[in-house]
Amino acid sequence: MTTLPSAMRLSLVVFLLLSLLQSRATAQTADSLSPDRLLFYTFANDAFFRTDYYFTQGMTLNLVLPVFGRSPVNKVLLPGPAGSVRHHGVKLFYDGFTPLRIQDDTIRRGDRPYASYIYATLYRVATARHRRLTSGLNLGLIGPAVGAKGFQTKVHALIDAPTPRGWDYQIRNDLVLGYEALLEQRLLGLGKAAELIGQGQASVGTLNTFAGAGLLLRLGKMNPYFQNLGLASRANRTGLQRFQLYATGQAESRVVGYNATMQGGLLNRRSPYTLAAADLKRVVAQGTVSLVAAYGGLSFRTSAVWITPEFRGSRHHSWVQFGLGVAF
Repeated sequence: MTTLPSAMRLSLVVFLLLSLLQSRATAQTADSLSPDRLLFYTFANDAFFRTDYYFTQGMTLNLVLPVFGRSPVNKVLLPGPAGSVRHHGVKLFYDGFTPLRIQDDTIRRGDRPYASYIYATLYRVATARHRRLTSGLNLGLIGPAVGAKGFQTKVHALIDAPTPRGWDYQIRNDLVLGYEALLEQRLLGLGKAAELIGQGQASVGTLNTFAGAGLLLRLGKMNPYFQNLGLASRANRTGLQRFQLYATGQAESRVVGYNATMQGGLLNRRSPYTLAAADLKRVVAQGTVSLVAAYGGLSFRTSAVWITPEFRGSRHHSWVQFGLGVAF
């Protein structure tokens, strides 16, 4: 009989626990839909640390609108705590990965494969008091059809950087399909100046399967974390601080079951080069330090991210991310 890898079993157990923790009794307070209309964009690149390998560039575009509450996808998302304020959104991810040396025009055995993906997460955020549950359905594509070869080659030509020569050996086209959930709970608060938040998350799918836990610390002049998603539309800002300036520190650890950017897609097994399951590091830690400035309906975030080795023989890695948010 075929058995599930231990990390995949752990991910399924976490999903079950999240569902049980958030299950609602019969007579509960009704949920409400937030009127917030938000747009967030991030850009990440490792060049700021004078590196050009592993996770090398990425972008996200995140749109939150009340109308997304009508999506049929919501029927398969977790309901969240009773009496929640709900936000609904679509977040688009684009990321690219390369080995240590992009100048080589042959496969670098024992190194990370070239890979890129683009996918959308249709999600719901349900917040009640000091607890929040986020769940989402992922749908997209990994492989040459994403266009990372042309994108990175063009960018490197513009900035006079070395030409990447190994994209012909990248992970082949395959479906990205998955389900993810994140549970957050306030553990400690010091007025409006400090918050400590515990996090538990899990993902099951063709791109990533993992279970993890972490802590988020916020310090500075800020609105409470569970008040909104970082910004609020004008009609929803009553009682909130107009100007915010604060720092955050996040530490998380994951138990990895599957990673298609290194192991190839689950449906298409014809990639020219992949890492064996035994080569993956099953426990990966990541730390993020951010500085956030916001005024009214506009925010700017800059972050430095550090991650432990993801496969046998690899290095620690780090990159910088910039983010812009607008409430309208």
